[in-house]
Amino acid sequence: MKEIMVADLAGRENQSITGFFAAAARQVRSTKDGVRYFALTLGDRTGQIEARMWDTDGAGEFNAGDVVKVQGEVSRYNEKFQIKVRKIRRAAPGEYALADFVPQSERDIGEMWAELEGWVASFSDPHLKALLEAFLCDKGIAAALREAPAAKGLHHAWIGGLLEHILSLMGLCDQVARHYPHVNRDLVLTGVVLHDIGKLRELSWGTSFDYTLEGQLLGHITIGLGMIEEKIAGIPDFPAAKRLMVEHLVLSHHGKYEYGSPKLPMTAEAIMLHYLDDLDAKMQTVRSEFARNEANGRPGAGMTEWVRSLERPLLDTRAFLRAAGDEDGEREEAKGERNDALPFED
Repeated sequence: MKEIMVADLAGRENQSITGFFAAAARQVRSTKDGVRYFALTLGDRTGQIEARMWDTDGAGEFNAGDVVKVQGEVSRYNEKFQIKVRKIRRAAPGEYALADFVPQSERDIGEMWAELEGWVASFSDPHLKALLEAFLCDKGIAAALREAPAAKGLHHAWIGGLLEHILSLMGLCDQVARHYPHVNRDLVLTGVVLHDIGKLRELSWGTSFDYTLEGQLLGHITIGLGMIEEKIAGIPDFPAAKRLMVEHLVLSHHGKYEYGSPKLPMTAEAIMLHYLDDLDAKMQTVRSEFARNEANGRPGAGMTEWVRSLERPLLDTRAFLRAAGDEDGEREEAKGERNDALPFED
């Protein structure tokens, strides 16, 4: 980990610092007197901070999105911390680690990939198994799927987030499909792997997460459908009926027209995929908000700030019961922590 993180700067007011940051934004502005200066937004995986460089002669060549080496002083302006930059230049690749600038999954990527391969190996349907193997054996797709976030800024928005979301959803759908025998288990799990596959091209990731031009113009549902059709075309005698079912899963997984879904879910598998996908995304958002509440020094037993994506504040039940001295609540929390570490079992 790099020596100075954005989260550390509040304790370095009026101190000189030298460190590496991602240049999230770079603008050339002018004062009323016509003096040119740089307005910058610098960041790493712990947050962002505004920066100003008044003597631009000390700036090397760099662009927004680059990792830069900065020399300057931490100051306060309008009750917010900022950096007065003296020198800045683009960092060489060997000077930094990408993990310092964007959040990453806490799970091991190799272990998650092996788990995904295990799920696919468990399929009894040869056609659906062949379709997923065509994706996993594609070197470009496999490399991207090991890294891709699931979103730019909502649920699972970190390196490896899409793979982590897929695996969480695999466990959920596998368990629920056992409860409903009229659901085709292999089909719904195929939808789990492929419902967001278009995000590999909709999103870009490096020192920050953003949308590609293709992603902005087409969206991941349209992109994903094209990727599926391309793979199916390379599988001899893939049944047309199964192609129709797989494509419907992808087209309908957002659940409602107003949420960007071209079609409503009209099969048992599509309905299951939509609701469990939505549940997994919401529960990860809840978990992230509780962690953010704690990291910001707020009492875990109190309400969080307003959560825009859920349109409400949240309360951590386990923390609330623990603060209230509820011993049963503490036991349930410990039990929950143990369950978090266990795979789904019969």
